[in-house]
Amino acid sequence: MHASLPTEPPVRTGTVPLEAVHTRERQFTRIFTTMYGQKHRARTRLPVKTQAVRMHEAGGPEMLRVEDVWVPDPGATEVRIAQTAVGANFLDTYQRRGLFPSPALPWVVGFEGAGIVEAVGGAVTALREGDRVAYASAPPGAYAGLRTIAADAVVRLPDAIGFEQAAATMLKGMTAEYLVHKSGAVQPVDTVLVHAAAGGTGLLLCQWLAHVGATVIGCAGDEDKRTLAEAHGCRHAIDYRREDVAARVADLTGGEGIAVVYDSVGRDTAGASVACLRPGGTLVLYGSSSGAVPQGVLAAAAAKSISVVRPGLFDENATPAVLRARASALFEVLEGGAVSPLIGRRYALAEAAEAHRDLEARRTAGQSVLIPG
Repeated sequence: MHASLPTEPPVRTGTVPLEAVHTRERQFTRIFTTMYGQKHRARTRLPVKTQAVRMHEAGGPEMLRVEDVWVPDPGATEVRIAQTAVGANFLDTYQRRGLFPSPALPWVVGFEGAGIVEAVGGAVTALREGDRVAYASAPPGAYAGLRTIAADAVVRLPDAIGFEQAAATMLKGMTAEYLVHKSGAVQPVDTVLVHAAAGGTGLLLCQWLAHVGATVIGCAGDEDKRTLAEAHGCRHAIDYRREDVAARVADLTGGEGIAVVYDSVGRDTAGASVACLRPGGTLVLYGSSSGAVPQGVLAAAAAKSISVVRPGLFDENATPAVLRARASALFEVLEGGAVSPLIGRRYALAEAAEAHRDLEARRTAGQSVLIPG
């Protein structure tokens, strides 16, 4: 996979007319087919220019620059996608701040997108030009109009699922899938707590948990978000800015505590998370938007025999077969209506810095997408 897009074209086209370029490609295809047979038909194309959001150094949102870059021709096992929508995730802000392992600078930001396959590498058989596809995969490179990516990282998109819906849910929705079925292994009798319940992953997670029969308690930052969480699967929603979360959970559970806490916030919420859990419960730490969890909190978890789980999507989707299975499970609940995204914000690609500011200031609810021009 190409970690970043080259700033200079690998070939020079000069002022050759477009029709002449197309004629040259057709001639090469005929020659190659004659020599090696239709099975190995050449699919070469000249590199093309697109707009992309790149960073040249780690830092704040101002580090994100919209630049013209050259997108390479797909390698043998790659495809090139004309992207219709790109997911904006809190994970992207970790990358921008230099907290997430990334290729050498400069690089294009982002991990999630959806669109149409524009070009296919010669060894790719599972995808073809014109296919509707989506992905959520490392390495970064999603904030762009065009993207070259390994074909094994891409899944075909059902006709019933739109590009924006896919870009809003591939990363967050597949995360919700393994949080429910693997990291927390939730049973229908369980009561669970979800922090940031009105956020991008939170709304999807609450719906999926309710779908499997769990009683969901959500935490949200104001009355509007609390109402939103209750409309998307939460039996109860706590305003953590006005209420004592642990005390409120104790009231709701008759002092028993809960089976699983899903915590994407980290430092600011981990203490309450441990306090809410019953002995032998599970703390799932799948993010750290407020910072790392203090060691004292982890010691308190150990004292209650609490299992601490720290999963990550890209490790969970370690093979193409697992990726396809997880994406299929997501598409099933999306098509059936059990889980439905709420696209709260749409931004032009050039507004990526604004999108990051909104994410970090917690001004968003639901999912956010970038729309390439």
